[in-house]
Amino acid sequence: MKTYSAKPADIEKKWFIIDAEGLILGRMASIIATYLKGKHKPMYTPSMDCGDNIIVINAEKVRLSGKKMDNKIYYWHTGYPGGIKDRTARDILEGDFPERVVMKAVKRMLHNGPLGRVQLKNLRVFAGSEHTHDAQQPEVLDIAAMNVKNTRISQNG
Repeated sequence: MKTYSAKPADIEKKWFIIDAEGLILGRMASIIATYLKGKHKPMYTPSMDCGDNIIVINAEKVRLSGKKMDNKIYYWHTGYPGGIKDRTARDILEGDFPERVVMKAVKRMLHNGPLGRVQLKNLRVFAGSEHTHDAQQPEVLDIAAMNVKNTRISQNG
């Protein structure tokens, strides 16, 4: 018996759309990473890009559990001495580009190499409820219905 290995001609990519309103960031990102890698398919091959295309809308309405909204800090360095900068998750979500929180969470769950970069290009994140991929006729992927812990109903916003 031989191990099955998918060829590029065998790979069939689908389009999914996810509404991130009220979803927990980390749980949503792990499911998105699984779909981008293609691990939900029976013909999964680790060295091939056999994942699907994902569209995420309402990225600014994603939730974080606990005190992560204020305690989770994103760092970057300017390249100059003493140039470390930081920003909290609340600052980013309330800023001009709230979709970066979702992009960063998913990026850190993918492989750190050429294949991971190709897979990340299959993710499109939009801050609002409008997206530009109606022609692809994406199927709705209801992450909230997968597990009751995937959503958060907050008393304080």
